[in-house]
Amino acid sequence: MELFKTVKPNAETAEKAKLKNPSRVRDHLANERTYLAWMRSAIALMGFGVLIVRLRILRPPLAPQPPGNGWKLGLGFGVVGLLTVLLSTQHYFAVKRDIDEDTYEPADRWVILSSLAVLLLGLGVLYYVFTIPLESLNSVIVE
Repeated sequence: MELFKTVKPNAETAEKAKLKNPSRVRDHLANERTYLAWMRSAIALMGFGVLIVRLRILRPPLAPQPPGNGWKLGLGFGVVGLLTVLLSTQHYFAVKRDIDEDTYEPADRWVILSSLAVLLLGLGVLYYVFTIPLESLNSVIVE
């Protein structure tokens, strides 16, 4: 009678371990699509930040103007975009591990965190647009 039986892993036992979840491939592909959607969102946030800084809200580029606060809002969009890249990459690998272990449970914190970040940035845009002096809008030169 053998007390400790050593089992050598072979291709068949490794394949059975992967088949715990029959929809594993589909789940991984869905995880990858979600990750790519987060990447698109991050790129859009960073691009919008650059747009805010570069446009300077309807002011001609040669008109004298104080530095203003637009760069802060643009910087905020850029930082949130970069954080989105980092957090979504971390989340992708955490979900990948959970799918492989068949222990995945969706987390609400990412939805709440991203919604809060976009809400705050949106409020910043509204505040910035509605607090610029009207005189600056009159100085637009259209040729």
